[in-house]
Amino acid sequence: MSTLASLVVLLLAVVVGLLAAGAAYVVHRHPSWSQPLGAAVSVVTVMTTVVGVILAR
Repeated sequence: MSTLASLVVLLLAVVVGLLAAGAAYVVHRHPSWSQPLGAAVSVVTVMTTVVGVILAR
């Protein structure tokens, strides 16, 4: 993998972490929506799928 591709993957990992933390915080503030851990895991799962599709090309 080239250096540019490695940097893009690292950037996507940081963005996924921020999205997961943001989803967990929002759900924590509104507990009727879902459990915070479940929301964070679902965000990470979706973003991992997207990154996997991008890297498979």
